[in-house]
Amino acid sequence: MFSQYKWNMEIINDIFNDAVEWAKVAGSIQLKYFRSNDLGIETKTSVHDVVTKVDKECEEYLIGKINEKYPDHGILGEESGEHINSSDFQWVIDPLDGTNNYSQGLPLFCVSIGIKYKDEAVVGVVYTPYVNEMFTAIKGKGAYLNGAPIKIGNKSKLNESVLATGFPYDKDVNPDNNVDNVASLIPLIRGLRRMGAAAYDLCCVAAGFLDAYWEFNLQPWDVCAGELIVKEAGGEIIPFRNDRNIGIVAGNNNLCRQIYMRLHNKNM
Repeated sequence: MFSQYKWNMEIINDIFNDAVEWAKVAGSIQLKYFRSNDLGIETKTSVHDVVTKVDKECEEYLIGKINEKYPDHGILGEESGEHINSSDFQWVIDPLDGTNNYSQGLPLFCVSIGIKYKDEAVVGVVYTPYVNEMFTAIKGKGAYLNGAPIKIGNKSKLNESVLATGFPYDKDVNPDNNVDNVASLIPLIRGLRRMGAAAYDLCCVAAGFLDAYWEFNLQPWDVCAGELIVKEAGGEIIPFRNDRNIGIVAGNNNLCRQIYMRLHNKNM
C-alpha cells in the first residue's frame, strides 16, 4: 500500500497533520526536562557539539511514530543517521535544534521536521515549545505561524536590516569559521543576532522577524523544513558555497543578493 504513494494532497495533508501532532509531543518532552539537572549531556564531534538524552528521546519517539504509520518511508535523523527504505518519501528530522541553548536553560530551541518527496521538500514543520510557536508549510500552499499566514520582510537596505548567522562547531581549530564574514557585514547592517538554532533562524526570516540569515557547514536536518517555510513565505534561499556542507543565504530577493555578493567576493 505505502509503496504505491503518489504525490497528492490527500497524502500530503495526512503527513502534514501527523508531523504537526508529533512535533507537539516532541516539544512536550523537551519542556518536561527543560532547566532540569537530568539532561545527560554528552559531546559529539567536539566540546562545542553537545547532545542530551532529550535529543535522543525525541528522535526515538519521532522515528517510532514514522515507522508505525509510514513503515516504508525513509528517515534522516541528526542522531541516528539515515534509515533507507523503499518509498519516495523521506522524513528529515532534527529532534532538538538549539541543543546548546537547551542545555544552558535558554528558551530558543525547537523540533524540526521536513518531509521530502523524490528529494524535494513538500512539508515543513518547526515547533518552538517554550514560546509555543508552530511554523508550518506545505509546498505551494504558503507558510504559517500558529495557523496565520506569514510573509518575508520587504526591507531593501542592509543598513536598516537585522541579520542572523551561526558558527561551525570546529571554529576553535579551523580559521574558516565565519568570523571574517561577520566582520565584513556588521558595519553595514543595523544589527546581528546569533540565535543558536538554524531552523528557528529560518522561520524568523520567513515571518519577517529577521530580515536575512546566512550560515555554512549546515546539515540537511538543520534546513530542510526551514528552507521550505522561507520559500513558501515568499523568500529566497541562495547557496553561497558548497565546500563546507550546506551554505545558504535566506531572505528576500534584494537582501539575499546583496549579502551573497559580499560573502561570495570574500570566499572566491
